[in-house]
Amino acid sequence: MEGNAEKERVGNPPLPAAEDYVDKVKVIGELEPEIPMPERPDVRRLTAYYAGSMMTPAMKWFCRQKGKSKFSDKDIFSMKAAERLKAADRTPYSWNMEFYPYTDGSGYEARFTACGICTLMRELGLYDLVPAMCRLDYTMSEAGGASDFVREYTLASGGPYCDCGYKKKRI
Repeated sequence: MEGNAEKERVGNPPLPAAEDYVDKVKVIGELEPEIPMPERPDVRRLTAYYAGSMMTPAMKWFCRQKGKSKFSDKDIFSMKAAERLKAADRTPYSWNMEFYPYTDGSGYEARFTACGICTLMRELGLYDLVPAMCRLDYTMSEAGGASDFVREYTLASGGPYCDCGYKKKRI
């Protein structure tokens, strides 16, 4: 019997629940020496910080690679697969997205109706800073080189959804 139990444990261990991560982040955030934050940043400063810290050479490379396949059959397939997942229905720290191809063939919109970042940041008392993270969508699209990012709404700014529009660049 013990041998069978051991065989069942082979493979990857289950990941901890997302709630466990939130509790750890809350604890870490309370430790001043670990994360010095002498003053709460404003959205403008935080936006610049995210652009500088997130857009590392590796991230720029990743965005360029994704840009090469933007609007391909594989890209469209993965967008439709993400739409079907409705992951935020199972965990609050994920997303629900709807896929809308533009009727004129100029690109598509990924419309997010649930946002894991918004949920987490609200729980951490940092919700007002989420728009700084939302701005990264423009930065990453630009780094990809294949699309112009367009947006009218974000959930973080009180919109009914986040519309992430990707318009094909005209060459």
